[in-house]
Amino acid sequence: MLEAILLVGGQGTRLRPVTVNTPKPMVRAAGVPFLAHQIARAAAAGVTHIVMATCYLAEVFEPYFGDGSDFGVSLEYVVEEEPLGTGGAIRNAARRLTGGPDSSVLVFNGDILTGLDIAGLVDAHRAAEADVTLHLVQVEDPRAFGLVPTDSEGRVLAFTEKPQTPEEIITDQINAGCYVFKRSVIDSIPGDRPVSVERETFPGLLAAGAVLHGVTENTYWLDLGKPESFVQASADLVRGVVASPAVPGPRGESLVLPGARVAPDAKLSGGTVVGAGASVGAGAVVTGSILLDGAVIEPDAQVTASLIGDGATVGARTVVDAAVVGDGAVVGADNELRAGARVWCRAELPPKALRFSPDS
Repeated sequence: MLEAILLVGGQGTRLRPVTVNTPKPMVRAAGVPFLAHQIARAAAAGVTHIVMATCYLAEVFEPYFGDGSDFGVSLEYVVEEEPLGTGGAIRNAARRLTGGPDSSVLVFNGDILTGLDIAGLVDAHRAAEADVTLHLVQVEDPRAFGLVPTDSEGRVLAFTEKPQTPEEIITDQINAGCYVFKRSVIDSIPGDRPVSVERETFPGLLAAGAVLHGVTENTYWLDLGKPESFVQASADLVRGVVASPAVPGPRGESLVLPGARVAPDAKLSGGTVVGAGASVGAGAVVTGSILLDGAVIEPDAQVTASLIGDGATVGARTVVDAAVVGDGAVVGADNELRAGARVWCRAELPPKALRFSPDS
């Protein structure tokens, strides 16, 4: 049996990647709440029991995920009464684990999409007889991340804070947010205060001589902390760039959910999702975007790399590029939204109210 802890919210994860005024914590990626992909991928790798550690009420998740049986796992929920940090959240959730002190526990963040071979990471952890194994990825510019250098056999040598000068960039390997712990190590994390695994637990284990193993697998990896990253993740799931058993349809250029209406001459591409009850009008072009349930794209509108909220309307001939339109908002005809524009939920933008292009 392989158990896992899924860190969701309050520990650096961001359930609401869309900065619009909405109480909904689970925006859908590729047609389902993003956490469904996390749970389904873990189940496919052999995980049978998941403890979801969250600072939100369990009632947010239980209506959709239930006891996990629909995903082939046993799912429990542990809610933080106050922020505990990554380490504290892991320790708090561990009280629901059933394995012994030498058992392996997968720990992963709820706001990272990765193509990691999860079963391979667990196998590497056991083969190295490690106390903790970390998934590492190589990035072109590591200045925004903590660095994790390893030796030729994968043993972690240090944990370095974000480098400030070129001389401090001693590796391009960073912590990718997925770990395998020996259960006894989790039990050693203080349970009476907030703890950061990145700043306290891992450096402390290293200083004490524990075996920390790093597995560098340069697979798909994306932090979903920004709306544009979330939209990209959804598109990549739809297109099959990264696999998930939870995608509710075949891989391709678009995913049209039941009840959606798409005009025959409308064009959908780039991994676009058209939610239940949404409609796309004649001549509209939608590329690499998420149209949530009930969204309306009127004729000849152009939507690219954007998220259109539940019940929102994009008017005729309007251009929306790399933007977010909140739930229930109305963007009138002949507008132009670009470069990170955000429209608040239920806001109304009149026709011909905004553009970015020059006079012509």
